Amino acid sequence: MTAAPLLRLATPADAGAIATIYAPYVNETPISFELQPPTAEQMAGRIERTLARTPWVVAEVDGAVRAYAYAGRFRDRAAYDWTAESTVYVDRSLHRSGLGRATMASVLRVLRLQGFRLVIAGVTLPNPGSEGLHRALGFQPVGTFDGVGWKAGRWHGVSFFELELFPRADGPRPVPIRPLPDLLGTPELAAAISG
Repeated sequence: MTAAPLLRLATPADAGAIATIYAPYVNETPISFELQPPTAEQMAGRIERTLARTPWVVAEVDGAVRAYAYAGRFRDRAAYDWTAESTVYVDRSLHRSGLGRATMASVLRVLRLQGFRLVIAGVTLPNPGSEGLHRALGFQPVGTFDGVGWKAGRWHGVSFFELELFPRADGPRPVPIRPLPDLLGTPELAAAISG
């Protein structure tokens, strides 16, 4: 890398670059359990759906999107409203460059600003790089499903990690999370994205 990455919210216009980063993970590894890489059009739809509630952050290096991270719903039922599930992918030529950590840290700051309490991440095994990244960001392992997915001629397990953004407290119902669109244009969101 020749310049510090620019962290910003993704837009549907980033879909082609994001699909290009993601495709090798689908086609060549079990890291993603998808069997067919999404098209740029499909990825644009995913970006729009995610940004309606939660962050999708890209890292630009020298004007090109080279990494992305996002968070979405963990489960649909209302009791899970304060829990998000996160994902991060980096252009494979830039592994261990710090882009994954920077991009995921940005997403975590936005989730804190929104009022999320817990973030969950699933890591297909083996993947020591992703496990190390999540541990470095403060995630704790909470369990593994052995042989939960079939890809590339074998069964793969998935380890789950969690990161508590705010301490757990029983009592009155927590304040609802702030949907991402409610924060657009605010200095707080800009600061959370950029760090």
